[in-house]
Amino acid sequence: MSKLVLAIDDDKYVHHVIEESLSGFCTLIHAKNGDEGLRQAIKYNPDIILLDVEMPGKTGFEVCSELKANSQTKDIPVMFLSGKKELPDRVKGYNSGASDYIVKPFNAEELMARIRVLYEYRQHSKKLKSDVERAQITAEIAMTDSGDMGRIMRYVGQSYHAHDIQSLSEYMFEFFNPMDLDVVLAFWYQDIGIFCGAEGAVCPLERELLEKHRDANRFVDFGHRTIINYPKVSMLIKNMPLDDAQLYGRYKDLFPHILEVTNAKVQDMEVNERALTQAKQIGNAFSELSEQMYQHSYSRERAVEKFAVQLSELNKSVEQSKLLNSDEIVFHLQHLQQTQLLFASLNDDLEAIKFQLLHIIESRSELLGHLQKMAEPSHTEDVTSQTDIELF
Repeated sequence: MSKLVLAIDDDKYVHHVIEESLSGFCTLIHAKNGDEGLRQAIKYNPDIILLDVEMPGKTGFEVCSELKANSQTKDIPVMFLSGKKELPDRVKGYNSGASDYIVKPFNAEELMARIRVLYEYRQHSKKLKSDVERAQITAEIAMTDSGDMGRIMRYVGQSYHAHDIQSLSEYMFEFFNPMDLDVVLAFWYQDIGIFCGAEGAVCPLERELLEKHRDANRFVDFGHRTIINYPKVSMLIKNMPLDDAQLYGRYKDLFPHILEVTNAKVQDMEVNERALTQAKQIGNAFSELSEQMYQHSYSRERAVEKFAVQLSELNKSVEQSKLLNSDEIVFHLQHLQQTQLLFASLNDDLEAIKFQLLHIIESRSELLGHLQKMAEPSHTEDVTSQTDIELF
């Protein structure tokens, strides 16, 4: 099925450029102003909306806000087309509900690539909607502990047994679901951003905002949204109750504890991954040294055979007195001395390899013991019974 794209712009030339850029890629609907665009969106329910910022009458920000306020069009991804490239303008676009923001002039390849991302984002969101609803019900039933302390301790216990980013993010979403908060998470794992949304998909503009504010203050408030930053995890709350000072203050006290636990867990995951990598490297070194020992053993066997042949020739020469002369004896003795030197050199090499091999075996055993210890977490009740941890 062809993608249906609605382009809302007052500039006929821009419509022409979009038509040329997306020819054969999708089906286009055109609207010359905001009001017409709103009517077309309700009528056709397009997959993507391309929206100009500066238009006569309603601005693009106003149109986007109305689209997101309408239950019929709120789930349609909106991409702004604008000549303004500054971050405040992009933030304004995101606050109005946009999922992406592209700066004019743009090329066809970039526009098509971004439309593909938004199209997959919407399809993925649709597919996961029923799963999310079931997960929310399950989370609400499972959250039997009362009060913030109970929820925190429950999350601490769950995160302790999480061994990958996916399971860790699921526990975090389970924590936030009963609060009716729309949350996006960014894990900075091995300096690579891993983005997770409650509905499974994170739009490009949300990724950009989290990346741009990664090194900003601990709390970044804009509109009704808040970003909370830790070195290994950042969280975007899309519906932070900034108008409710008491609830907002409670959340600001509560959420850092969750993120601090998560930050420590991600650091542990990185340490474990590095340890496993080192174990693999040691295993590879062990194999290489074993191969070297085999090769040296083969050379040594050949040298032994050579020594035996030379010794046999010497014995024959000695037995045949008529061939016995000092030059011949000296010649054979020199060969024997060279062979002996070869044996000594090979023995030294083998001893050095054995020493390195022994050292690697000891290091490998120590490392494997450490990994085994980390892979055997204590019982959950031991974690939840700790009363000396000050959370507030």
